Parts: sequence; structure tokens; C-alpha cells
Amino acid sequence: MKHDERLHTLTGAYALDALTGEEQHAFTAHLRRCEACLAEVGEFEATAARLAAAVSLPAPAAMRQAVLARIDTVRQAPPRTRPPAPARLTTALTRKAVPFAIAASIAAAAAFGGLAVRLHQQTEQARAQAQHSARQARDLAVVLAAPDARAVHGRTTTGAATTVVASALRGQAAFVSSGLPAPPAGRTYQLWFDDQGTMRPAGLLPRDGATLMEGDPGNARAVGLTLEPSGGSLRPTTTALLLLPLPA
Repeated sequence: MKHDERLHTLTGAYALDALTGEEQHAFTAHLRRCEACLAEVGEFEATAARLAAAVSLPAPAAMRQAVLARIDTVRQAPPRTRPPAPARLTTALTRKAVPFAIAASIAAAAAFGGLAVRLHQQTEQARAQAQHSARQARDLAVVLAAPDARAVHGRTTTGAATTVVASALRGQAAFVSSGLPAPPAGRTYQLWFDDQGTMRPAGLLPRDGATLMEGDPGNARAVGLTLEPSGGSLRPTTTALLLLPLPA
């Protein structure tokens, strides 16, 4: 009996393909006779797919445009041939050409140097964003795979689909949305924990997708979502777009 009770806690790990060996075989057999776990695994698999899509990172638009704009300006390297004999220049012509050659070289170096700096900055920004997305995906996966993870689903007043996955053991909760419109200029979405009627800030939602909520859910009975001024608020200033009860 105790073994069967422990199997009920493995739904998140199974959905993430994190079970191996005897544990995987035991849980697979358990799924054939437990409708509750089967339904929960389906919910976690759907949430995992949404999390993966939410943290995907396209190439920065500025970098892509810069590369495409310069493709036609890069000449293909010519075939290697025997270099022609150097032309003889008079001393007077050489003296006049040298300053111009130096100036042209300096200008070209400055242009390419500026381009290199911009591309380096864009590359570093893309790398930082990729690292942030990787950390976020890892943290979200840890919450999802927690043995006591529970998921609830709902919709905002605008019709966007939402999921909250909470783990009391880890003291964390993840929020996932799909179809949430971009906030108006000067506004941002803000998450809240509802502590028996008192709304506690739980982080900003910069875009539609997945995010790890800030703070421990604790005894919160629900998760709220509002539209607030940029930077967020200490207390909700608008009507809630969502108030989703947390699983017991």
C-alpha cells in the first residue's frame, strides 16, 4: 500500500521522462489501473510542451538583419593565381599615394571595428538571453518534476489559457500562459499570491509564456493576474484578469 501511495507522486517525473529501471516499469503498470494518475500525467505532458515552446529563443532581429544586409556585399574569394609583377611607381607618385592609402586603411579599420563591436554586443546579448532561457527551463522543469507538483488550469477574462504548477515541498510555483495579448505601452502584467484575501506580489510577466513565480506560495489559496503600470505595484490597482484557485 505504501509503495502504491508513493507511485502517485511520480506523475511529474514520468511526464518528463525522468524515471528509469524498476521505478519506470512499476509506474507504467500503475498507470493501467489508476485513472487519476493517467489524467495528471496528461496534464503535465501538455504543460511541459507549453513550457518548452515558451522558452524557445529566436535569433535577435538586429543580428539577423545585419547579416542579411551584408551578404551581398561580401565577395567570394578569387582563385589563387600567380601574383602579377609589381608595378613601378615613381617616387613622387608613391609619396602622394601613401597618405591616401593610410587614410583609407584607417577609415576601413574604423568601419569594420564598429561593425565588429556591434556584432559582438549582439552576440553577447543573444548568449545572455539563451543562458537565461536555459536556467528558466531548468527551474521550471524542477518544479514540474517535484513529487508533490499539482497543476490547475484556467482562462483569463481575455480568453488566454493559463496553467499554474505548484510544489509545497520546493516552495515554488510556475505560471504558464498561452494567447495572452501584449500589454499596452507603459503597462505590464503582474502575478499575485492570494493569501486569504491579501494579494502578495509574485513577479512580473513580461510576455506570454512561462515564468517561475517569485516567492513561496505558502498558504496562498489562489494566483491572480492583473495589468499594472510598468515596474509593477505593491497592491493591485486594476480588476483581476484571473484568480485561479491553487490545488490543495
